[in-house]
Amino acid sequence: MDLKSLAVAVEQIAADRGLAPERVIEVIESALASAYKKEYRKRSEVVRATFDAETGDTKFFLVKTVVDPSQVRMEAADETEEPAVLTEGELPRFNPDRHILLEEARQTKPDAVPGEDLLFPLEDQQDFGRIAAQTAKQVILQNIRDAERESVRAEFADKEWQIVSGVIQQYERGHVYVDLGRASGVMFQNECIPGERYQPGQRMRFLVIAVQEEEHRRPGIILSRGHPLFVQKLFELEVPEIGEGAVEIKKIAREAGSRTKVAVVSHEEGIDAVGAMVGQRGSRIMAVINELGNEKIDVVEWSDDIAAYIGNALSPAKVADVETRERREALVLVPEDQLSLAIGRGGQNVRLAAKLTGWKIDVRSAARPEELQEGGVAHAPEAGVVQAEDESEAESETESERED
Repeated sequence: MDLKSLAVAVEQIAADRGLAPERVIEVIESALASAYKKEYRKRSEVVRATFDAETGDTKFFLVKTVVDPSQVRMEAADETEEPAVLTEGELPRFNPDRHILLEEARQTKPDAVPGEDLLFPLEDQQDFGRIAAQTAKQVILQNIRDAERESVRAEFADKEWQIVSGVIQQYERGHVYVDLGRASGVMFQNECIPGERYQPGQRMRFLVIAVQEEEHRRPGIILSRGHPLFVQKLFELEVPEIGEGAVEIKKIAREAGSRTKVAVVSHEEGIDAVGAMVGQRGSRIMAVINELGNEKIDVVEWSDDIAAYIGNALSPAKVADVETRERREALVLVPEDQLSLAIGRGGQNVRLAAKLTGWKIDVRSAARPEELQEGGVAHAPEAGVVQAEDESEAESETESERED
């Protein structure tokens, strides 16, 4: 193992892996200490190494913890025996390979205190046996990979519920694997947009919904394009008034791949919230629609007046009257020529309106108010709607639902 060459490689390794040079040096020191101990010291000892990245020089130390006699059990120990797992309240056994009594420690360091680690220099060694050197190399590579994964997790942990861009790697059994640069992500089948096609090499945007430990070679960064918050984040990129606080997205109800309803409100006089979301000649909303593969989007005005809000939620249909009742139920009357539009294909429009408002909605013709319409009644389910101001409560699918 050529330590001089390793010193030259530290900066390159750090740059290639996206790690701090200090972290790479820590990994190298840990591996060198393990190799030194394996070749020259007892199994029960603790060895620490310091590595000079500029010169390649390495120094080794025996580490002993200062203990007070009252803190340990003074009894003979088997040198080959590994430290036992202590039961609650049990004192550790004194091990001269790992411990040094306080009185003796103060002969070396007068101000030593219990619990402090003292370092005793060991003979410098640059020549390691083949097995020890090979072990050190494997430890370095493995620890660098672990450090890289930790660095990636830390980087993407700050990006949860944010949009990232990535390149499709492969589409396998309904799951999409994505190259995110330094990391890989996976979009499970239930987080995809139904009917959307994913081609290798295609660059797309995704919402990061979780950063977890990697399992069985499966990436730990969980992505989504079907989550309602994905729509909100796309609008935040297109509508500067949202970032400025002038316009707020209050709620979103979505059936991914088909239709989404977004409720917005203006906090500044003179700013039309719906108009800001749509943009001049529809430029802003069209950018979002194009990203979603032409998914229909209805932007409606949120209101404290629940009757007005329900009427707005049924857009693009025009509502004649809204009668609110107990238990969050509302009867909505619409002109005959607006009936099919208010209900929507398969009841989708009224269903999304119910999700958006949180009310049960019964749509009927104003000319035939006593007649129940097929598909015209929609309950407000607990899931499927996102209250935009509290993203922390937005939940992704459970792990069991993500399994193959």
